[in-house]
Amino acid sequence: MNESSRNQFEIDFDSYIMQREPGQKENGKLWQTAIGLQQVDGLTPSEYLYKTAKRNIDGEITIEEAKKLIDSYYESRRGSVKDEDGTEEADKVSVRIREILAENTFSFTPDLLLSIHKRLFTGIFYKVKAGQFRDYNISKREWVLDGESVLYASADMIRQTLDYDFCQERAFDYSKLSKEESVKHLARFIANIWQIHPFGEGNTRTSAVFAIKYLNSLGFEVNNEPFEKNSWYFRNALVRANYTNMKKGIYMNTEYLEKFFCNLLLGESNELKNRYCHIRYNGGINVPNVPKKMSLNVPNTNFTDREKLIIDILSKKKDSTAKEIALELGVTEKTIKRDISSLKEKNMIERIGGKNGGHWIVRSEAEK
Repeated sequence: MNESSRNQFEIDFDSYIMQREPGQKENGKLWQTAIGLQQVDGLTPSEYLYKTAKRNIDGEITIEEAKKLIDSYYESRRGSVKDEDGTEEADKVSVRIREILAENTFSFTPDLLLSIHKRLFTGIFYKVKAGQFRDYNISKREWVLDGESVLYASADMIRQTLDYDFCQERAFDYSKLSKEESVKHLARFIANIWQIHPFGEGNTRTSAVFAIKYLNSLGFEVNNEPFEKNSWYFRNALVRANYTNMKKGIYMNTEYLEKFFCNLLLGESNELKNRYCHIRYNGGINVPNVPKKMSLNVPNTNFTDREKLIIDILSKKKDSTAKEIALELGVTEKTIKRDISSLKEKNMIERIGGKNGGHWIVRSEAEK
């Protein structure tokens, strides 16, 4: 995500943190990570969340008081304003992530995953039980896989699979590995945990919080900026790390995730672009017979990566629905509707005709 595609509150918040004292900066970085992770589901926190975060960073209020203020803020709006854009979810989950990341505690067990999920999403999801493993099988069409899905763990094997992976990791000896080799192994472990997808919703944010806690417990100084700026890339990299299609010559590939972790832990500056993860991108590794690079015919950079993809889709198929685009990109229909609203506000797209029989017009820069 480049600066031109970030909201002004986030840009101002980054500038504000840069001017704080060292201890305040550390707190601010935790807030930046918590806020950035909402991009996994296309969510953007409110101005009120940023103001509350600043009060916490300045020491005016505790994190517990910040949580209460956010809860009270939305309770006072209950019934008068609908959370159609997911702002309430973004605000509440952000402050909860910030709270968990600051706690100097860790337990290397699957139960910690359950605890994190429960703390993050209690009262947020109504079709999914927070802090409980899913009891049904799932599949998700992914943009980076051209609409295919990763094979997730069977619902009746979630606990056994988690226990096995945790047992293997607990017994693993890092002592003879270089830092680079250790990072590679850690990327594979986190990818395995995510592939199990133990919950109906909220798996990536739960996995990210767990990963940060685990890495801290191993003594790594985690540079949280990749989670803050590239959380959707993180998810796409997890997808690529867990997908094999031998017929197409595509195999599980942790290269993209390793680049993310090298930035996270080793201070590297690998370029993290979502399109690099796509199975048809011509820069991909271990993807034989790669077709021509996918086109993104976007006139300028004032858009998020996902908005660019939506523009490209609507340019090619003008009667695409939000549901169809959501399936193609592997996100929720609500997320796509938010992105479409954003593109309309930027005067990039226009709807001609009604829901039935209508179509989209994508404007060029000259037309704008």
